[in-house]
Amino acid sequence: MTSRVRVGIAGTGACMPSRVMTNHDFEKLVDTSDEWIQQRTGIKERRFVSENECTSDLCVVAAQRALEAAGMQASELDLVVTGTLTPDYLLPGVSCLVQDRIGAKNAGAFDCSAACTGFLTALSIGEAFVGSGRAKAVMVLGAESLSRFLDLNDRTSCIIFGDGAGAVVLRPWEECRTGEVLRTTLGADGSGYEFIHMKGGGAKTPPTAASVARGDHFIRMRGREVFRFAVTKMADLIVQMAEGHSYEEIGLIVPHQVNARIIESAMDRVGWPLDKVFINIDKYGNTSAATVPVALDEARRAGRLEPGKLVISVAFGAGLTWGGTLIRW
Repeated sequence: MTSRVRVGIAGTGACMPSRVMTNHDFEKLVDTSDEWIQQRTGIKERRFVSENECTSDLCVVAAQRALEAAGMQASELDLVVTGTLTPDYLLPGVSCLVQDRIGAKNAGAFDCSAACTGFLTALSIGEAFVGSGRAKAVMVLGAESLSRFLDLNDRTSCIIFGDGAGAVVLRPWEECRTGEVLRTTLGADGSGYEFIHMKGGGAKTPPTAASVARGDHFIRMRGREVFRFAVTKMADLIVQMAEGHSYEEIGLIVPHQVNARIIESAMDRVGWPLDKVFINIDKYGNTSAATVPVALDEARRAGRLEPGKLVISVAFGAGLTWGGTLIRW
């Protein structure tokens, strides 16, 4: 039986669109206010792709930055995996577009769909490939262009989401000596699929003039149910990832940036202070699969990832899905 390879994060990168949508911009679109949005979500602004931008464009920049941070060439990659619910096309996958544009000529490529848990799902896949020895270098991305699927007349959802992309490069830990992935977990409960969903666009409700007129191609969510689920699941995942380690070993928690109030409530349940958490939802909103890798990259560049300390990342989303990972930086 072959021994398992220790897996490390060799580099991180991110890309956010330049178009800023403030809360005041939404005051002109729906019955809301800057104060109302901040009190309920903690969001001040978010980024939307421009008319000529899409998910692959953000991914390419994030991937190139991650490769630069890792000191690698794209030709060294064996695999590109992207977690997204907003690919450029229904087919081919956005990973194939990225693979071509960054010059990863020796890499396989595919997407995974787990909504806001997309990045941690892709990370788990990449970790398994490197850990088993089937790959030496994997590009893992989480990216969204959610603004293309928002009903700007629905104030319960349109104010929450934003666009962006984040990336990490996975390599054997012995080669990069940083960001060792110690533990991952994934879970799902399909009975809650209606909490966050988009009916249109799939095989059950393909695009038609009638489906577009009904708004079937917009994201819909049940805010109260999502809030209760998210608080409980985030707290449980943090405890699960920290099991066997002391509070002092935990350097930082990098959670899915779902809602500042959810993060605060989850930390209250765990009994840990907010200064243990990296939060950037005020700047970017909820970018679904992109939130964790974008926050991880910002935390690295800000010097918040202390060598030797543990980093916990958790996420949950439509499906319902959830995931967690424990990393020793």
